[in-house]
Amino acid sequence: MTTYEEMLPLRLATLSLLVFGAAATATIHDAVAAGADVRVDVHSFRVFKRDSGPVDYYTVVDDPAMPYLRAKYTYPNDTTVLGYQVTDAERPGLKKLRWNWRANTLPVGGNECASGKEDSAAVVYLTWKRGFKYYTLKYVWSSVGTKGQTCGRKRNPFVAQDTIILETGGPTGAWKSEEIDMAHEFRAHFEDGDQNAEIPDFGGIAIMSDGDQTKSASAADYAGFVFLR
Repeated sequence: MTTYEEMLPLRLATLSLLVFGAAATATIHDAVAAGADVRVDVHSFRVFKRDSGPVDYYTVVDDPAMPYLRAKYTYPNDTTVLGYQVTDAERPGLKKLRWNWRANTLPVGGNECASGKEDSAAVVYLTWKRGFKYYTLKYVWSSVGTKGQTCGRKRNPFVAQDTIILETGGPTGAWKSEEIDMAHEFRAHFEDGDQNAEIPDFGGIAIMSDGDQTKSASAADYAGFVFLR
């Protein structure tokens, strides 16, 4: 059976650009023309309705210092995912992704690398596409998993995915900043570290907080998504 995570790259690839509006598109073109980094407005994330439950448990908090997305999952709600697709105007020259996140509630015993415990306070997905194949890296904030561990390997003719535990445990309520070299990470996970391997088109990002496997609450905040050129 096809799982949600196998379908996620397809959703990232097919998100309509219309949701961002003409004004946002004009701003993006201006940024590209100036060679600027691309800052993602947290209001631009959209629910993947076909792969999410009926409850949207994400809200935008317009903090003047740093607007952020707040996720508050409660069991037994179905999992809900938010996504953002980069536009053709944004895509050229993207090198790194930087963001801030904080875990507010850790799902009890959540560990993406343990069968039946695959819940995280926070998840950030990165997705690429080459031909008919989609590649996804899933970066997670685990409750009890081993920081730096890679697991959840999926490989078939249409999907390749790895899960990486980027943060684990507390303290809760404290912001942490992450920066991912997208080309380096793609090559390390999908091209055996070949630094000359071609990088396919980058599709977009998605976020998720969940506790459906551990039947527990899960909450986190996400902010400051910036694509660096």
